[in-house]
This record gives sequence, C-alpha cells and structure tokens, in this order.
Amino acid sequence: MSAPERPLVAVLDYGIGNLRSAQKGLEKVGADARLTADAGLIADAAGLVLPGVGAFGRCMEALRAAGLEDVAAGGVADAADGGRPFLGVCVGMQMLFEGSDETPGVPGLAALPGRARLLPAEVKHPQMQWNTLDWRRRPGPTTALPDPAWVYFVHSYGVDCPNDLVTATCDYGGPVTAMVDRGRCWATQFHPEKSSATGLALLAGFVAECAAPATVA
Repeated sequence: MSAPERPLVAVLDYGIGNLRSAQKGLEKVGADARLTADAGLIADAAGLVLPGVGAFGRCMEALRAAGLEDVAAGGVADAADGGRPFLGVCVGMQMLFEGSDETPGVPGLAALPGRARLLPAEVKHPQMQWNTLDWRRRPGPTTALPDPAWVYFVHSYGVDCPNDLVTATCDYGGPVTAMVDRGRCWATQFHPEKSSATGLALLAGFVAECAAPATVA
C-alpha cells in the first residue's frame, strides 16, 4: 500500500523574516512545503502560507518588491470563497488587513476589513510569552486543538476587525485578536511553528484542509 501523497504547500518567499521555520513546521506534519516565489509552483500548490516577522511596513514593502502582493490578496479572496486554503501567521496575519498603526503610510493587502493597532499601553510591549486562546468558534484546522490551548506570541500590535472574523482571542490587557477566519482562510497572531504540540496540531489541520477538495460552488 503506497503512502498518502503529501499536499504541496507554497510558503510565500518575500525574503524577510524567518520564513523557513514555517516551512519546516509544515513539513513536520506531512506537507510538501516549498519556500517559493515561483508563479508556476504557487499556481500548482494545494495551499498558500504567508508568514511574517518584524515590522509591518518592511514586510509589506518586501512582499510588493517580490511581486507577491496580488498573489497573496488573490489567495485570501479565493480561500474566503471556499477555494484553496490560505494561512497567515503573525505579521502575515496583519498584512491581510487594511494597514497598521505601526507604519501608517504603508497600506496592507486590504483582503479583510480591519487594522493592526498598538496593544494596550498598560501592558509590556511586545507580548512575548505563552498565552491561552479563548475560542469563539472552532473552524476546520482547529478542531484537534486542546482547550485550553497554550500558544506562543511575539507581537506589539493586534488586529482590530469585525467580530464575525474573530475565531479566538487572548487576554493581554483585555481581549486581543489571536486568530481570524473567513471561509478557508485562517490567520493567527501567534506562531504555530513555535507553539509545540498545539501549534503542530493546527498546522496538521491546515495540511489536512489542503488535501481536501475545495468547496467553491
């Protein structure tokens, strides 16, 4: 009996941050994960991942310089309509929205409504710690995660967005958006690849979605 095929997952390579950590996490849970900016490979992939570490403005500028802005925005739109799965991570989640107060003059992808804003003044910046998720719902990739789910955060900005997008929050000077979803687009403010077994369970759920058929009507 042959081994099941590993779904091809394109990790968008725009040359900034530790993109390989996301690639390695996906490989560990069964994906054929490729760090790439190649249009043909991206077109053939069963799922797309947009990681991000560092400053919002630098990440957006690098994404545009790599010619991946439209790829990422189109990937979110397709996933939101039930097509090919898309996962954003940390700054990669913030970039899906309209912009960030960290770099006011640099627009985001505006694929989802909302904006990244500085965490409350009374808490330490950045939030650099393990924290628990407060679930609002449990979409596909999250169903195998424990409750409470401990995950690892490193960020000073959090997304302010419509309530119907919010999958989970964490408590850090008040509720902070920790995960969002729309259709087959999911994005996390925390780092699944740094969140031990819980994070790997989320990545495994995403890879399973990549292996499943699209739900576009």
